[in-house]
Amino acid sequence: MKRFYLPPERCRDSTLILADREAHHALHVLRLRQGERVAVQDGAGHEFLCEARACSRERVELAVRQSNFIPAPRYQITLLQAIPKGKAIEDIIQKATELGVFRVAPVLSERVAAELDEATAQRRAAKWRQTAIEAIKQSGAGWLPRIDAPVALRAFLARGEKFDLTLIASLQPDGRHPREWVNGFIEEWKRLPESVGVWVGPEGDFTPAEMSAIRSAGALPECHPIRRRAADHAGSPGAAQRNGSHLLFGGAQLRVRVERSLMSDFVLL
Repeated sequence: MKRFYLPPERCRDSTLILADREAHHALHVLRLRQGERVAVQDGAGHEFLCEARACSRERVELAVRQSNFIPAPRYQITLLQAIPKGKAIEDIIQKATELGVFRVAPVLSERVAAELDEATAQRRAAKWRQTAIEAIKQSGAGWLPRIDAPVALRAFLARGEKFDLTLIASLQPDGRHPREWVNGFIEEWKRLPESVGVWVGPEGDFTPAEMSAIRSAGALPECHPIRRRAADHAGSPGAAQRNGSHLLFGGAQLRVRVERSLMSDFVLL
């Protein structure tokens, strides 16, 4: 089924209007015709099954026939991703969106990304948000993640943001399997963590100074045996939700096992 995106404030009536980018895609790329059935997602858990009622040159009018709601994941995972070289960040955001990550916070690290001025940072964030929108349209994921504008790693740390559990992908000898950290949290707090921050470095990993700063802020080192497997071999988004998916985040492979009702079981391979 052809899928489109409209923000929640444009999905309040029984008639939905596609305009601008979505209308162009519907009319000139997908060749949508009157009477066709389509799905519209608002990125906030709602899916609207619609019928194309009127198609003009720059506008599509859709009649809502049925609406469904996908509950939000019970656990919010924030990916604190050092921006890698090239366009790999777009693939990361796509896969993270398909898997149900709550937020992606791109950070500028010493080994890869230079500082950006505010205008450039906002332009990149807007582009990455569109990548996330395209990902929910392709995969049918119910929730659009928050995509932050990129900031310097130390600037992010200076905000003092807190998560129930903060982990950092690490090959250091004191790294532990993430399940051990989760189990330790449960033992101490008698509940599952509701928010989890996961730091992942760029090519070559974080510098020792960056690693020290992140760990001083409370991040716990997690380790995993290395497997040489490309992210693109993981299979379809549907298979990712059923069986887990391999994501290539910079120099580390992160496996996040996602089920709609359980977002806490994520595993580093």
